[in-house]
Amino acid sequence: MGKLHDRIDTRLRAFIEEQPIFFTATAPLAADGHINLSPKGRKGTLVVIDEETLAYLDFGGSGAETIAHVRENGRITLMWCAFTGPPNIVRIHGEAEAVFRDDPRWAELIGLFTEADGPGARAVIVVHAKRIADVCGYAVPFMEYQGERTLHAEFLGRKTDEEFAEYCEKKDFIGVSVDGLPALPLPLPPRTV
Repeated sequence: MGKLHDRIDTRLRAFIEEQPIFFTATAPLAADGHINLSPKGRKGTLVVIDEETLAYLDFGGSGAETIAHVRENGRITLMWCAFTGPPNIVRIHGEAEAVFRDDPRWAELIGLFTEADGPGARAVIVVHAKRIADVCGYAVPFMEYQGERTLHAEFLGRKTDEEFAEYCEKKDFIGVSVDGLPALPLPLPPRTV
């Protein structure tokens, strides 16, 4: 039922880009560390760069577990489920890197996200695919997509870059993960672009 792919071909790319939500999974190296699973949404926050590379925007929130795990070991899995149409689940296991605002690559990468850039973007997570697979998804329920929630974008959109940096510094698990790993560099580098 499952199939391995050597690249993100046209069909897989179309499927990935059509989904309104995807999930990221990461974990620290420590056996007793917390595994992290996060939903990601907001239209325009994920791009397929080429047949082996994807990137998504990491926005401000209550934690930075994905960033911490990626900084420690680079392991990540991305997953998309078909909640409409033919059943399908796509997983990309890869090596990821967090590109922060003060990285020379920031300007080029942030320019890939035409619909969802904003003051709350704190990193771009670049994923290099190592294993690409899809499976049947027969047990995934049908669900109706009703639209984007705007609360996150509106909340972050009301903040200046300075206010956003202050917001990040006040959160318990932004500079370090729940397991004490380095997460988002603080103070948050200012946006240059």
